[in-house]
Amino acid sequence: MAEADPIRWREAKIRAITPATTRVKSFRFDAFARPHRAGQHVDVRLTAPDGYQAQRSYSIASAPGDPLGLELMIERLTDGEVSGFFDTVAEVGDTIEMRGPVGAFAWEAGDGGPVLLVGGGSGVVPLLAMVRERALTAPDVPMLLLYSVRNAAEAIARGELSARSRDETGFDLTLLLTREGPTAGRRIDRVMIDTAIECLGMPRHSFVCGSNAFVGAVADLLVDAGVRPVTIRTERFGG
Repeated sequence: MAEADPIRWREAKIRAITPATTRVKSFRFDAFARPHRAGQHVDVRLTAPDGYQAQRSYSIASAPGDPLGLELMIERLTDGEVSGFFDTVAEVGDTIEMRGPVGAFAWEAGDGGPVLLVGGGSGVVPLLAMVRERALTAPDVPMLLLYSVRNAAEAIARGELSARSRDETGFDLTLLLTREGPTAGRRIDRVMIDTAIECLGMPRHSFVCGSNAFVGAVADLLVDAGVRPVTIRTERFGG
C-alpha cells in the first residue's frame, strides 16, 4: 500500500515544542500511519524559497503508538543547517517534510532480553524509545541503560529515566557524568561494562548509540567482556 511506503516524503505538522536540555528541544509531530519500531529514525527535509534543500536523519524518541504523536529530540549544533532551523525558526503549526520510519537499529517486546543499552550524549534518544516501549509492552524484560554525558544539564530525559529506574522493576540506569562531579574525566570502561553485565546478566541484545569514537570503543569493550558480536547493534553519528 502506498500509505505504508516508508520511502515516500510526507508532511508532518509540529504539534508541540518543549525544551529538553540546554541544547535539545523536543518536537511532537503527527504520528505516521505506518508505526515505527523503537530505535528507528526518520529523515527530515527542509526546502528554502530558492529551492535549496537540506536533509538530516533524527532518531525517534517516542514509543510506538504514543498518543501524543511522534517525538524527535533535536540538538542545536554549531553551523547545523537543519538543527539551526529547529532551534530558532520552527514554530508550532509548521509543516515539515518527513519520511520513514526506517532502520534496523530497533527493539520490540518479542525480541526479549536481557537488553543492554549504551548511549553517549544525544545518542540516548533511540534508546529512550526502547526504554519507553519496554515499560508499555514488556515490563518483565530486564533492561539496563548505561548513559554517558558531559554534565547533568545535558542529560536528556534525566528525570524520566531516574524515575523509571526507581519505580520500574527490572530497569536500571547508570548515569556517567564525564565533566563534572566525582566521575569527571572518566569514560565508559571495562569495569563499568562488567558491572552492568553483573547486574543485568549476559545481554541477549546490546544497543550502542553515539559518536563514531564512542560506539567503536564501547563495542570493543562489550566483545572483550564476552558479549557475542552478533548480538551487538550500533548506531553512529558525526565524528
